[in-house]
Amino acid sequence: MKPPIGRDTQLCMSLSARPGNAGSRLHNALYEALGLDFVYKSFSTKDLPAAIGGIRALSIRGCAISMPFKEDVIPLIDALEPSAAVIESVNTIVNDGGVLTGYNTDYIAVRDLLERRAIDPVTPFVLRGSGGMAKAVAAALHGLGFAQGTIVARNEARGKALAQAYGYAWSADLPANPAPLLINVTPLGMEGANSADLAFPQDWIEACQTAFDVVAQPADTPFLKAAQAAGKTIISGAEVIVLQAVEQFVLYTGTRPWPEQIRAAAALAHGEAVAAKLAL
Repeated sequence: MKPPIGRDTQLCMSLSARPGNAGSRLHNALYEALGLDFVYKSFSTKDLPAAIGGIRALSIRGCAISMPFKEDVIPLIDALEPSAAVIESVNTIVNDGGVLTGYNTDYIAVRDLLERRAIDPVTPFVLRGSGGMAKAVAAALHGLGFAQGTIVARNEARGKALAQAYGYAWSADLPANPAPLLINVTPLGMEGANSADLAFPQDWIEACQTAFDVVAQPADTPFLKAAQAAGKTIISGAEVIVLQAVEQFVLYTGTRPWPEQIRAAAALAHGEAVAAKLAL
Protein backbone atom coordinates (compact mmCIF):
# COMPACT_ATOMS: atom_id res chain seq x y z
CA MET A 1 0.00 0.00 0.00
CA LYS A 2 1.22 3.49 -0.85
CA PRO A 3 2.24 5.50 2.25
CA PRO A 4 0.22 8.64 3.08
CA ILE A 5 1.64 11.88 1.71
CA GLY A 6 4.17 13.32 4.13
CA ARG A 7 7.49 15.10 4.37
CA ASP A 8 9.36 12.20 2.73
CA THR A 9 7.01 11.98 -0.25
CA GLN A 10 8.83 12.64 -3.52
CA LEU A 11 7.16 14.91 -6.06
CA CYS A 12 7.25 14.37 -9.81
CA MET A 13 5.59 16.70 -12.28
CA SER A 14 5.01 17.64 -15.89
CA LEU A 15 5.24 20.90 -17.81
CA SER A 16 3.20 21.49 -20.95
CA ALA A 17 1.28 24.21 -22.73
CA ARG A 18 -1.95 22.26 -22.26
CA PRO A 19 -1.79 20.22 -19.04
CA GLY A 20 -4.02 17.16 -18.97
CA ASN A 21 -4.97 14.50 -16.46
CA ALA A 22 -3.66 11.38 -18.21
CA GLY A 23 -0.04 11.59 -17.06
CA SER A 24 -0.99 12.26 -13.45
CA ARG A 25 -3.46 9.39 -13.45
CA LEU A 26 -0.98 6.94 -14.95
CA HIS A 27 1.96 7.78 -12.69
CA ASN A 28 -0.14 7.98 -9.53
CA ALA A 29 -1.84 4.67 -10.34
CA LEU A 30 1.57 3.02 -10.67
CA TYR A 31 2.78 4.57 -7.41
CA GLU A 32 -0.32 3.11 -5.74
CA ALA A 33 0.11 -0.31 -7.33
CA LEU A 34 3.76 -0.51 -6.24
CA GLY A 35 3.37 1.15 -2.85
CA LEU A 36 5.81 3.95 -3.68
CA ASP A 37 5.96 7.19 -1.67
CA PHE A 38 5.62 9.47 -4.70
CA VAL A 39 2.99 11.89 -6.00
CA TYR A 40 2.63 13.36 -9.51
CA LYS A 41 1.09 16.68 -10.60
CA SER A 42 0.83 18.42 -13.98
CA PHE A 43 1.58 22.13 -14.50
CA SER A 44 1.89 24.79 -17.17
CA THR A 45 4.09 27.87 -17.05
CA LYS A 46 4.77 31.17 -18.76
CA ASP A 47 8.18 31.39 -17.07
CA LEU A 48 10.18 28.32 -18.03
CA PRO A 49 13.48 29.35 -16.36
CA ALA A 50 11.67 29.91 -13.04
CA ALA A 51 9.87 26.58 -13.35
CA ILE A 52 13.11 24.69 -13.98
CA GLY A 53 14.75 26.56 -11.12
CA GLY A 54 11.90 25.39 -8.92
CA ILE A 55 12.61 21.76 -9.80
CA ARG A 56 16.15 22.22 -8.57
CA ALA A 57 15.33 24.35 -5.53
CA LEU A 58 12.46 22.17 -4.26
CA SER A 59 14.17 18.81 -4.91
CA ILE A 60 11.44 17.71 -7.29
CA ARG A 61 12.58 14.27 -8.41
CA GLY A 62 11.49 14.35 -12.05
CA CYS A 63 9.65 16.35 -14.64
CA ALA A 64 8.05 15.37 -17.94
CA ILE A 65 8.48 18.04 -20.63
CA SER A 66 5.90 18.50 -23.39
CA MET A 67 5.24 21.00 -26.17
CA PRO A 68 6.42 23.69 -26.54
CA PHE A 69 9.30 23.32 -24.05
CA LYS A 70 11.26 20.29 -25.32
CA GLU A 71 14.03 22.32 -26.93
CA ASP A 72 13.86 25.54 -24.89
CA VAL A 73 14.58 23.61 -21.71
CA ILE A 74 18.02 22.40 -22.86
CA PRO A 75 20.06 25.51 -21.85
CA LEU A 76 18.40 25.47 -18.43
CA ILE A 77 19.59 22.03 -17.31
CA ASP A 78 23.00 20.60 -16.42
CA ALA A 79 23.51 17.55 -18.63
CA LEU A 80 21.98 15.55 -21.49
CA GLU A 81 21.74 11.79 -21.83
CA PRO A 82 23.31 10.81 -25.20
CA SER A 83 20.07 10.21 -27.17
CA ALA A 84 18.62 13.53 -26.00
CA ALA A 85 21.87 15.26 -26.97
CA VAL A 86 21.78 13.81 -30.49
CA ILE A 87 18.09 14.57 -31.00
CA GLU A 88 18.43 17.99 -29.31
CA SER A 89 15.09 17.48 -27.60
CA VAL A 90 14.26 16.69 -23.97
CA ASN A 91 11.02 15.19 -22.71
CA THR A 92 12.23 14.10 -19.26
CA ILE A 93 14.29 15.74 -16.52
CA VAL A 94 15.73 13.73 -13.63
CA ASN A 95 16.96 15.59 -10.54
CA ASP A 96 19.86 13.89 -8.75
CA GLY A 97 20.81 16.05 -5.78
CA GLY A 98 20.27 19.29 -7.68
CA VAL A 99 21.88 18.11 -10.91
CA LEU A 100 19.27 18.13 -13.69
CA THR A 101 19.80 15.65 -16.55
CA GLY A 102 17.68 15.61 -19.71
CA TYR A 103 16.48 12.39 -21.36
CA ASN A 104 14.29 11.55 -24.35
CA THR A 105 11.92 8.65 -23.68
CA ASP A 106 9.79 9.59 -26.72
CA TYR A 107 12.53 8.08 -28.87
CA ILE A 108 12.34 4.76 -27.02
CA ALA A 109 8.54 4.61 -27.23
CA VAL A 110 8.37 5.41 -30.95
CA ARG A 111 11.12 2.94 -31.79
CA ASP A 112 9.42 0.17 -29.82
CA LEU A 113 6.00 0.81 -31.37
CA LEU A 114 7.35 0.73 -34.92
CA GLU A 115 9.16 -2.52 -34.15
CA ARG A 116 6.09 -4.10 -32.55
CA ARG A 117 3.94 -3.25 -35.58
CA ALA A 118 6.59 -4.99 -37.73
CA ILE A 119 6.70 -2.18 -40.30
CA ASP A 120 9.34 -2.96 -42.92
CA PRO A 121 12.10 -0.30 -42.90
CA VAL A 122 12.04 -0.19 -46.71
CA THR A 123 8.59 1.46 -46.40
CA PRO A 124 8.61 5.09 -47.59
CA PHE A 125 7.12 7.59 -45.16
CA VAL A 126 5.91 11.17 -44.94
CA LEU A 127 6.40 12.82 -41.57
CA ARG A 128 4.54 16.07 -40.96
CA GLY A 129 6.21 18.31 -38.36
CA SER A 130 9.65 19.56 -37.30
CA GLY A 131 9.48 20.24 -33.56
CA GLY A 132 10.98 18.36 -30.65
CA MET A 133 8.75 15.32 -30.97
CA ALA A 134 9.34 15.20 -34.73
CA LYS A 135 13.07 15.02 -34.00
CA ALA A 136 12.52 11.99 -31.76
CA VAL A 137 10.34 10.27 -34.37
CA ALA A 138 12.82 10.96 -37.19
CA ALA A 139 15.69 9.66 -35.06
CA ALA A 140 13.75 6.48 -34.26
CA LEU A 141 12.93 5.92 -37.93
CA HIS A 142 16.56 6.41 -38.90
CA GLY A 143 17.75 4.13 -36.12
CA LEU A 144 15.47 1.36 -37.41
CA GLY A 145 16.80 1.73 -40.95
CA PHE A 146 14.01 3.71 -42.63
CA ALA A 147 15.81 5.43 -45.52
CA GLN A 148 13.05 6.75 -47.80
CA GLY A 149 11.28 9.61 -46.10
CA THR A 150 10.07 13.18 -46.53
CA ILE A 151 9.84 15.73 -43.72
CA VAL A 152 6.99 18.16 -44.37
CA ALA A 153 7.42 21.43 -42.49
CA ARG A 154 6.57 25.00 -43.37
CA ASN A 155 9.44 26.25 -41.23
CA GLU A 156 12.16 25.87 -43.83
CA ALA A 157 15.13 26.19 -41.48
CA ARG A 158 13.85 23.61 -39.01
CA GLY A 159 12.45 21.28 -41.64
CA LYS A 160 15.60 21.25 -43.76
CA ALA A 161 17.83 20.82 -40.73
CA LEU A 162 15.83 17.81 -39.53
CA ALA A 163 15.74 16.24 -42.98
CA GLN A 164 19.46 16.76 -43.58
CA ALA A 165 20.37 15.32 -40.17
CA TYR A 166 19.07 11.91 -41.25
CA GLY A 167 19.32 12.03 -45.05
CA TYR A 168 15.63 12.57 -45.74
CA ALA A 169 13.91 14.89 -48.21
CA TRP A 170 12.22 18.12 -47.12
CA SER A 171 9.12 19.84 -48.46
CA ALA A 172 7.22 22.89 -47.27
CA ASP A 173 3.96 21.28 -48.38
CA LEU A 174 2.73 17.75 -48.92
CA PRO A 175 4.50 16.15 -51.91
CA ALA A 176 2.61 15.08 -55.02
CA ASN A 177 2.21 11.44 -54.01
CA PRO A 178 1.20 9.80 -50.72
CA ALA A 179 3.39 7.31 -48.87
CA PRO A 180 2.57 3.94 -47.30
CA LEU A 181 3.49 5.26 -43.83
CA LEU A 182 1.97 8.59 -42.78
CA ILE A 183 3.09 10.22 -39.52
CA ASN A 184 1.57 13.31 -37.96
CA VAL A 185 3.69 15.21 -35.43
CA THR A 186 1.78 18.51 -35.56
CA PRO A 187 -1.16 19.85 -33.48
CA LEU A 188 -3.59 18.94 -36.29
CA GLY A 189 -6.36 16.90 -34.67
CA MET A 190 -5.38 17.87 -31.12
CA GLU A 191 -8.03 18.92 -28.63
CA GLY A 192 -8.68 22.64 -28.96
CA ALA A 193 -8.58 24.86 -32.04
CA ASN A 194 -7.33 22.09 -34.35
CA SER A 195 -9.57 19.27 -33.11
CA ALA A 196 -11.51 18.84 -36.37
CA ASP A 197 -8.49 18.99 -38.70
CA LEU A 198 -7.29 16.00 -40.71
CA ALA A 199 -3.51 15.71 -40.62
CA PHE A 200 -3.52 14.26 -44.15
CA PRO A 201 -6.05 14.38 -47.01
CA GLN A 202 -8.65 11.63 -47.17
CA ASP A 203 -7.28 10.20 -50.43
CA TRP A 204 -3.82 9.93 -48.83
CA ILE A 205 -5.29 8.08 -45.88
CA GLU A 206 -7.09 5.65 -48.17
CA ALA A 207 -3.84 5.02 -50.09
CA CYS A 208 -1.58 4.43 -47.06
CA GLN A 209 -0.84 1.24 -45.15
CA THR A 210 -0.10 2.64 -41.69
CA ALA A 211 -1.31 5.82 -40.00
CA PHE A 212 0.73 7.05 -37.03
CA ASP A 213 -0.52 10.09 -35.10
CA VAL A 214 1.62 11.30 -32.22
CA VAL A 215 -1.23 13.49 -30.90
CA ALA A 216 -2.26 11.92 -27.59
CA GLN A 217 -5.33 13.99 -26.72
CA PRO A 218 -7.62 12.70 -28.06
CA ALA A 219 -6.32 9.19 -28.74
CA ASP A 220 -8.75 8.87 -31.66
CA THR A 221 -7.91 11.92 -33.77
CA PRO A 222 -9.79 12.57 -37.04
CA PHE A 223 -6.74 11.19 -38.89
CA LEU A 224 -6.79 7.92 -36.96
CA LYS A 225 -10.57 7.61 -37.14
CA ALA A 226 -10.43 7.95 -40.92
CA ALA A 227 -7.56 5.46 -41.16
CA GLN A 228 -9.31 2.92 -38.96
CA ALA A 229 -12.48 3.25 -41.00
CA ALA A 230 -10.40 2.54 -44.11
CA GLY A 231 -8.95 -0.61 -42.53
CA LYS A 232 -5.42 0.70 -42.06
CA THR A 233 -2.91 -0.19 -39.34
CA ILE A 234 -2.90 2.62 -36.78
CA ILE A 235 -0.49 3.75 -34.07
CA SER A 236 -1.83 6.31 -31.63
CA GLY A 237 -0.20 9.04 -29.61
CA ALA A 238 -1.84 7.56 -26.51
CA GLU A 239 0.28 4.44 -26.99
CA VAL A 240 3.39 6.61 -27.32
CA ILE A 241 2.57 8.57 -24.22
CA VAL A 242 2.00 5.42 -22.15
CA LEU A 243 5.26 3.76 -23.17
CA GLN A 244 7.36 6.90 -22.79
CA ALA A 245 5.74 7.56 -19.39
CA VAL A 246 6.70 4.07 -18.22
CA GLU A 247 10.33 4.83 -19.13
CA GLN A 248 10.06 8.09 -17.18
CA PHE A 249 8.60 6.21 -14.23
CA VAL A 250 11.61 3.87 -14.23
CA LEU A 251 14.03 6.81 -14.33
CA TYR A 252 12.28 8.54 -11.41
CA THR A 253 11.71 5.53 -9.15
CA GLY A 254 14.25 2.89 -10.20
CA THR A 255 11.37 0.40 -10.43
CA ARG A 256 9.91 -1.17 -13.59
CA PRO A 257 6.20 -2.06 -13.33
CA TRP A 258 4.85 -5.41 -14.45
CA PRO A 259 2.91 -5.46 -17.76
CA GLU A 260 -0.42 -6.02 -16.00
CA GLN A 261 0.26 -2.98 -13.78
CA ILE A 262 1.04 -0.86 -16.84
CA ARG A 263 -2.15 -1.97 -18.60
CA ALA A 264 -4.28 -1.22 -15.55
CA ALA A 265 -2.73 2.25 -15.19
CA ALA A 266 -3.10 2.91 -18.94
CA ALA A 267 -6.77 1.88 -18.81
CA LEU A 268 -7.36 4.34 -15.97
CA ALA A 269 -5.50 7.15 -17.75
CA HIS A 270 -6.46 6.58 -21.38
CA GLY A 271 -9.23 3.99 -21.51
CA GLU A 272 -9.49 0.26 -22.07
CA ALA A 273 -9.09 0.55 -25.85
CA VAL A 274 -5.61 2.05 -25.54
CA ALA A 275 -4.57 -0.38 -22.82
CA ALA A 276 -5.66 -3.35 -24.93
CA LYS A 277 -3.38 -2.29 -27.81
CA LEU A 278 -0.22 -2.17 -25.72
CA ALA A 279 2.26 -4.88 -26.65
CA LEU A 280 4.25 -5.31 -23.43
